Amino acid sequence: MQMISGKSAGAVRAVGLAFALLLSTTSLAQERRFSADDLPKIVRIGDPQLSPDGKAVLSVLARANLKDNRWEGELTLIDVATKAQHVLSRRMGVGSARWSPDGRSIAFLAQDAGGRAQVHVLSMDGGDARQLTNGKTPVTQFAWAPNGATLAFAAADEEPEKTGDARFEDGFEVGNHSFLDRAARKPIHIWTVDVATSATKRLTSGSRSLPLGLPPTGAPSQLNWTPDGTSLIFVQAQTPATGDADTSRLMRVDVATGSVQPLLPTPTSVRVPALSPDGRSLAFGMARDGVPAHQARVMIAPAAGGTPRDAAPDLDVAVELVGWLPDSQTVVLSGSDGTRNGLWLARDGKATKLDLGGLNPASADIGSNGAIAFTASTATRPAELFVLPAPGQPPAQLTSLQTVTDGVTLGRQETLTWKSDGYTVDGVITYPPDYQPGQKRPLVLYIHGGPVSASLQTFGTSSQILAAQGWIVLEPNYRGSNNRGYKFQQSIIRDATAGPGRDIMAGVAELKRRGLIDDTRMAVSGWSYGGMMTSWLIGAYPQAWKAAVAGAPVTDVLDQYTTADSNRGRAAQYGPSPFVGDNMASYSRQSPIFQAWKARAPTLIMSDVGDWRVTIPQAYKLYRALSDNKVPVKFVAYPVPGHSPADPIRARDVWRRWVDWLKPRLASAP
Repeated sequence: MQMISGKSAGAVRAVGLAFALLLSTTSLAQERRFSADDLPKIVRIGDPQLSPDGKAVLSVLARANLKDNRWEGELTLIDVATKAQHVLSRRMGVGSARWSPDGRSIAFLAQDAGGRAQVHVLSMDGGDARQLTNGKTPVTQFAWAPNGATLAFAAADEEPEKTGDARFEDGFEVGNHSFLDRAARKPIHIWTVDVATSATKRLTSGSRSLPLGLPPTGAPSQLNWTPDGTSLIFVQAQTPATGDADTSRLMRVDVATGSVQPLLPTPTSVRVPALSPDGRSLAFGMARDGVPAHQARVMIAPAAGGTPRDAAPDLDVAVELVGWLPDSQTVVLSGSDGTRNGLWLARDGKATKLDLGGLNPASADIGSNGAIAFTASTATRPAELFVLPAPGQPPAQLTSLQTVTDGVTLGRQETLTWKSDGYTVDGVITYPPDYQPGQKRPLVLYIHGGPVSASLQTFGTSSQILAAQGWIVLEPNYRGSNNRGYKFQQSIIRDATAGPGRDIMAGVAELKRRGLIDDTRMAVSGWSYGGMMTSWLIGAYPQAWKAAVAGAPVTDVLDQYTTADSNRGRAAQYGPSPFVGDNMASYSRQSPIFQAWKARAPTLIMSDVGDWRVTIPQAYKLYRALSDNKVPVKFVAYPVPGHSPADPIRARDVWRRWVDWLKPRLASAP
């Protein structure tokens, strides 16, 4: 046998390596990864509602219409036994579908000819839906009366007709509003409407109002009929100003007389009450100790009035109320536990977690038979619809709508934990689809908003888009996140940036220690509070980053206190009013803008011009600070309302820009 010289052997190895790299490159070219272009392909599944007999689920399925740049919803009926789907309505703005008590009719919201949300009713016996309300202001919510003959609904008062000079006398008194408001908001009041005749009757009036929550915040109230149909229980605030939502109180209105009385002896800011099926108990959400920045709890009180008690005092999880089981003794709670979402049954002060396998539940509804319908995502699939027939039984999947990940190679996820300032912190790592152990890849931080939120180990469009570029993605759950208990969440109070920043950098250090990342190629990014932490980190750790993306960034907490929709309520997080005593110094200390002059990372800033949650002047401040200090910066503003672009094309554009900004800056080491 002929021997090969060392030099020849090296040449053979080089050829073999080149061939292997060619095969790898070819494989990557053929491999399809998740991208921003896949975002409009996801089907949105919302607000599942079980029928009274438990045999069907109502849900609104929304798909992107790129021609008209909007999401179009279909009110869809899904049979639990056969999983067959039947579209009931395709009206514009369809949503909030609710079964009549006998299951023979469905009421839902849809837009009228003027684009206002109105209540429509559809008979399950057939025929077209009928518009039931016809007000000049949109309906915000509604509820069936127990007899099915009447609906209660909420809508803002109408503007009075003006003529002559009065048409231009439009100055308005500013209270705790967003600075984007261009007129005083009218109080939201309760009405009833007769299903047969459409005749309406006003129940409440005056300056007090159902609280207003602007998206992405949900409605702080819901209407609850007492079982005898004589009263409604709801939440009422001092004014309709968004900043006054923390004055919300539980109230009862007598349907016959319109008399309104408080339910609790002590004023307490509450949200989303739900009456037990027997009408004897009331469950509602409330911040622990009544402090808005503290952990979310679910309380239970006698419906006739009395002292509330914690539904699950030993469960150190921030929980929201799903609803009551038919026994009127057990409530279902939802929340984040570590890097998973969960559902709990709480009875007599004790909570038991439901076994849902690898599902991460989101919106849910409880049927009169005790079944639970819910949407949930998995590690490899966006949300589908499921039903849990009874506690202890396995959930059944009702839909298979999400084909967007079929044939797509996704990045693997795992949960990472580390120590920071005595806390145990966690986060989610998403690896590039082709990652091999031992490799060091560029790092992109994707920091969640909130801060009362958490990144979860489940399918996430953001992490998959970034990981598809070959980057390791870390989503850190810094202090202030709501997934590791009360102490961890409330420790952010008066420490909005520096403490969370240390938590995040400790996570980066752990990745370095494990040899996973190339620390010469790191980027930091996030939206909302994630944009705030991005703005903080590029100033506090200026040498760490090759690039940054700050979406809707909080850069000055003074602006957040004075101009955003929640304004005054922010004092619970940042500290007492900045205009009292020497508190301004504390606000400055927590604001990223005051150290932005130290930043060096090329930064992309994005924001909506009509963002009521994080006002756009804060993005302008960051742009000006970076530009004046000769830092490469681009500022992209979207001419739309809301906290982030809601339409499919602009939402896709956000992520195209995000990737395009980072890609050249993480391409190679210096």
